[in-house]
Amino acid sequence: MTSYEPNLSRRAFGGAVGATAAAAAVGLGAAAPAHAAPAEAQHAGPQEREFRADRGRRSRRPNILFILGDDLGWADLSSYGSPNIKTPNLDRLARQGVRFTDAYSGSATCSPTRFSLYTGRYPGRAKGGLAEPIADKTVGLEPTHPTLASLLRDSGYATALIGKWHCGYLPDYSPTKSGWGEFFGNFGGALEYYSKLGLGGEYDLYEGDAEYKDLRYYTRILTERAATYVSRDHGDKPWLLNLNFTTPHWPWIADGDTEASAEVTRRIKAGDGRALWHQDGGSIEKYKQMVEDLDRSVGEVLKALKRSGQEEDTLVFFSSDNGGERFSHNWPLSGNKASLQEGGIRVPNIVRWPARLDGGQVSHVPVFTPDWTATLLELAGTRANPAYPLDGVSLAGYLLRGEKPAERNLFWRVRGERALRRGDWKYYRGKTGRDQLFNLAGDIREQADKAALDPARLAELRAAWEKTDAGLLPYPG
Repeated sequence: MTSYEPNLSRRAFGGAVGATAAAAAVGLGAAAPAHAAPAEAQHAGPQEREFRADRGRRSRRPNILFILGDDLGWADLSSYGSPNIKTPNLDRLARQGVRFTDAYSGSATCSPTRFSLYTGRYPGRAKGGLAEPIADKTVGLEPTHPTLASLLRDSGYATALIGKWHCGYLPDYSPTKSGWGEFFGNFGGALEYYSKLGLGGEYDLYEGDAEYKDLRYYTRILTERAATYVSRDHGDKPWLLNLNFTTPHWPWIADGDTEASAEVTRRIKAGDGRALWHQDGGSIEKYKQMVEDLDRSVGEVLKALKRSGQEEDTLVFFSSDNGGERFSHNWPLSGNKASLQEGGIRVPNIVRWPARLDGGQVSHVPVFTPDWTATLLELAGTRANPAYPLDGVSLAGYLLRGEKPAERNLFWRVRGERALRRGDWKYYRGKTGRDQLFNLAGDIREQADKAALDPARLAELRAAWEKTDAGLLPYPG
């Protein structure tokens, strides 16, 4: 079959189904009664059972707290196998919800994955999505393009984005131009955690479209803002909060590292265009500190959510925008950020919704970022704009109604690399230009190339990749 055939998306959201009918289809009605969370254990894995939907529950449309780490690797959480990083809050979130083992980002770098999340489409369908990542003011997410936020806003949601945007710069591009009613954060791909200086030496902390001065550690500021937002009384409105941390993206500066911050800031001001890359800094221990700080920060936001009384009816989702970088623990995966090997695109996915999903569960269904866009739209009782059909497929039927996910293709494209996954099989061509074929069920590390043993399957998957690629914008130059 072809990759994410448009009729799948239209079937999920199109036709004459309105917001009310769509809500009824997923069982959204009166709020479900509270139920006890599963017993906590030190590690999620041994306590997990294979995912099974509980089809008897109903609920209101959920609030949505969608949390992204930045350059966090698939195995950087203790619940995903990290031997030295301790992430008790995210492990607890996994024990209270569903942990996905075969989840992927929409691309291998920051901007394209965010495009795929906000639009529910392949990054290559938009000019801005061709930048890997966005590095100047020439491109961005066009304000005319429907987004997760604009579609939810139009269906009655309050919307906010706190943290990293990285989908274009002012004056032409901004979250507030693309459906988010509130924005607090940074526009660029990286910033120094204290001074807030970006890659070009510009100050990059904004409230709305105006600069906001705060020289405290950035992760602390974002955590405070997010905790305040989820604690707010939104009246009868459900809400969407995209919480996009920059942690653990370089520079390798943890909370309290004021000397390292001052040195990086000095180099930025002196015109060192690569100072933020911090290629002469960092360590495994420093990376550990940053990931554990991310975990504590998520824990603080979740505590605020619980105190607000909204935990039961809030869907919390956690992921990373792409695979890990220099100090990430990617074992046993090969490759890292910017690569379409598993280490560059396989990421942690955790979803918790107490009103509808039992905790302590694990799913091995292959999913990727645009699927969650489609899922959240369906759960919110709305649909995509038919002029911009989705490439993601809603998982609402699987999660809430116990429907068996259809086999389909997961497609990726970056400059110089291509990949497609169908079932357990993955077609991959890296920068060597050699077509390879792997069976991920027994070779997650992508070392046993089956291309010569199964040329027919290789040809079939290559043809599927090329058919999807033919419908995307070409790279410039």
